[in-house]
Amino acid sequence: MRVQLVDPSAFTPPYDRALAAALARAGADVELLTSRFLYGPVPEADGYRVSEAFYRRTAARGLKALGRRPLKLVEHVPDMLALRRRADADVVHYQWLTVPALDAALLPPRRPRVMTAHYVLPPSPSRARVAAARRLFGRMDAVVAHSRHGATRLREMVGLDPARVRVIHHGAFDYLTRLPQEQPLPSELEGAEGPVILFFGLLRPYKGIEVLLEAFRRVAGAELWIVGNPRMPLGGVRAAAKRAGGRVRLVPRFVEEAEIPAIFRRADLVVLPYLDAEHSGVLYTALAFGRPLVLSAVGGFPELAAETGAGRVVAPGSAPELAQALGELVDDEAARAELGAASARAAAGEYSWDESARRTLSLYEELLAR
Repeated sequence: MRVQLVDPSAFTPPYDRALAAALARAGADVELLTSRFLYGPVPEADGYRVSEAFYRRTAARGLKALGRRPLKLVEHVPDMLALRRRADADVVHYQWLTVPALDAALLPPRRPRVMTAHYVLPPSPSRARVAAARRLFGRMDAVVAHSRHGATRLREMVGLDPARVRVIHHGAFDYLTRLPQEQPLPSELEGAEGPVILFFGLLRPYKGIEVLLEAFRRVAGAELWIVGNPRMPLGGVRAAAKRAGGRVRLVPRFVEEAEIPAIFRRADLVVLPYLDAEHSGVLYTALAFGRPLVLSAVGGFPELAAETGAGRVVAPGSAPELAQALGELVDDEAARAELGAASARAAAGEYSWDESARRTLSLYEELLAR
């Protein structure tokens, strides 16, 4: 079976490439159609082909080039029209589309079409946003959600036919556990003596960082690491970190992939105090390293915790609940070990890429049989 995965802007290279490799291991002939990723290295192609078919002139000018966004928009329509000629596989599976409102009209006629709904809709979407989602997803023969929560939103908010919606879990990023060039723990994080609570990933307002810092002030005997590239002003974060009495290490920078394993191996607990999310790559990284989790009850997080037993769930935005969960686990090494073992089992089983690929290929075969 020939499969083309499409992610024009390379929004999720680790996901795209992990799925492509797993599909290839399962016997599919896979091509990833994407653009050059400018923010750092990506996993090497393993058994599949990569065609950097989008935004070539923009990528050649580099990440910091003036006018990068306008040039990308200039290239967009010609590149999408070229996709109409290139899309010749048995199944074309879209991961993202850069300009969804426009791209719904530019899709190649090739069928069947599948799309993964990495993010369905914001919590209170406008009518225009819902209508745009309905137009785009409605052009697909099947839409993949990573959780039952996402599938429900596709059916009830977007209005998709339930028969077109499938739940296929996001895989754990286990390739990070065997990087050939793994680096030691960054110097900013050396020397921790007690348990370490890790918040990792892009620093954005919806991720509840200030709620986490408020909660952490009530937790004794641990360090909190906040590590990631900032996408928000950090004044409030820095002030809240100071109030924690010097037990917070803030590393606000881009973290190279080779640095990630040492950070997660040292973490005793990974926390995702998000105020909104469907799912998170950080969550699937924590599963791969067998880390215990504390999660907000948003998106598919409670589902994963209930199915795997890998984490505790707290109400989003509740500093008292978060403080209680963190404090209990900091004080209970055996409980952390139990949650961590559940994470590792999930990464090797239901949340493995091979299982995701098996279910994805089953969906493709069903669509082709129709």
